[in-house]
Amino acid sequence: MAQAVKNGTTASKRKTPTKRAKKPSYTKEQYLEWFTLMLRIRKFEEKALQMYGLQKIRGFCHVYIGQEAIAAGLESALIEGDSIVTAYRQHGIALGRGVTMKAGMAELYGKETGIVKGKGGSMHFFDKANNYFGGNGIVGAQIPIGTGIAFAEMYKGTNNLCVTMFGDGASRQGALHESWNMAMSWNIPVLYIVENNGYAMGTSVSRTSNVVELSQMGASYSMPSESVDGMDPAAVHDAVTRASAHIRAGKGPYFLEIKTYRYKGHSVSDPAKYRTKEEVKQYKDIDPIKTSEKILMTKYKVSPEAIKDIKNAVNAEVAEAVKFAEDSKYPDVSELYTDNYVQEDYPFLE
Repeated sequence: MAQAVKNGTTASKRKTPTKRAKKPSYTKEQYLEWFTLMLRIRKFEEKALQMYGLQKIRGFCHVYIGQEAIAAGLESALIEGDSIVTAYRQHGIALGRGVTMKAGMAELYGKETGIVKGKGGSMHFFDKANNYFGGNGIVGAQIPIGTGIAFAEMYKGTNNLCVTMFGDGASRQGALHESWNMAMSWNIPVLYIVENNGYAMGTSVSRTSNVVELSQMGASYSMPSESVDGMDPAAVHDAVTRASAHIRAGKGPYFLEIKTYRYKGHSVSDPAKYRTKEEVKQYKDIDPIKTSEKILMTKYKVSPEAIKDIKNAVNAEVAEAVKFAEDSKYPDVSELYTDNYVQEDYPFLE
């Protein structure tokens, strides 16, 4: 699969997707839930790209197209009270958490009705009500943040964990190793997930490290780790369920390398010339949305009309979100001076 390209880089040596192991059976309702969420994410992201092209959305924009199965399988395995913190390719995770399309699209537009009042943009969604702590623009910076959130849960004596997500490029950051050392030393209830889509911006994993199976990284900390098929929501659900049980039993952190693939470039400005068409096609052949639709129609006998109804409902939701964003106002200039600091009273300091 390696191929020289014009800029002198080398395409990924990533293994061709293999035939999946047989997974436990899930109900029709569960597959409908996964299918609907993945479709909502896909259509939201496709519309975001379109609106960016029309200059309705500005700044950076990294879409989740191709990686939707992770958001779906993750959410179905977590419990109320669990938290998530992730990187800047995060619209899909935010939608899975419960951020509405309207609030998400308005944030992309920079409008005051956005999830963070139009101040965060594409990379900085935040929703305290749904325990969603970003969306972080600095590569790897969310890893110690997530570790700290999990430590707070342990300190308060809850049964909650924090899912701390990052990309394969961020796995080279020093903050990861500092966080892992602390988390394993103190048995902090944190689930680390690397969404390994094969490329850190335009550089393949094989060009940045001799360790291309990233799940092996946990071994140096004696952290339980495994690789997961990120193109299958059931596989993600199974792995997160196992990891969560380990963490909630008080056994400390767990690390999942979820192997996935982004169909688009790193960001809207990336033409992704470093990949072959054959490589992209191999992953589109196992597209999680198409696969789930096939399972619903063949195994669970869901009618084409019912599938069409879901698609129509999702398209209508996207259209409403765009209209909402278009009709919303930009923040007042005075908003530059709000939400910058929090005033707290600490009697013990007086």
